Amino acid sequence: MTKVPTIFIVDDDDAIRDSLRLLLESAGFTRIVAHDSARGFLDRLPLQSGDCLLLDVRMPDMDGLELQTEIKRRGIRLPTIVMTGHGDVPIAVRAMKAGAIDFIEKPFADDVLLESVRRALVLAAAVDREGAEVDAVRHHLETLTAREREVLEGLVAGRPNKVIAHDLGISPRTVEIHRARVMDKMQARSLSALVRMALAAGIGAS
Repeated sequence: MTKVPTIFIVDDDDAIRDSLRLLLESAGFTRIVAHDSARGFLDRLPLQSGDCLLLDVRMPDMDGLELQTEIKRRGIRLPTIVMTGHGDVPIAVRAMKAGAIDFIEKPFADDVLLESVRRALVLAAAVDREGAEVDAVRHHLETLTAREREVLEGLVAGRPNKVIAHDLGISPRTVEIHRARVMDKMQARSLSALVRMALAAGIGAS
């Protein structure tokens, strides 16, 4: 089943929210969720990342930068487009440095906003695929024995079999056996693929 993209709008201006919804619907987007405050959005923030967020910079109570920081703190990867007034461009640049993928100055042309949204949705699809791949890797990791996990950590650290064997007090042949089992359980076709999987799951990343 093809996932229907969700576009979140967070802006305290009723007219802007309404005009954005009409524009997006006219472009064929069917799942649009609008909020009039950052707090309201956070209260209903999904556990999984959505697809795209159109975010106003200046809002009462919590501004766009604060919301962006909180989303990141919660570990949710949500491609964000910042909407800004002309005088807020320096703030928008700060938002870009903090992870926003684009910023658009108000008033903006319809085609500029739609192009930005489409780019964000392409990125969101990539984020979803990456998240699913990491979940699969973590599931495979749970099937490893404690010794197999130690061998994997040695491989990710770039240690040869002989060094891993010495560190763990086992023979190089035993390391080779564990390594083969790790490759099989992790469904890795090569050592480089195994290392990429482990790094994606946070093993040896520090």
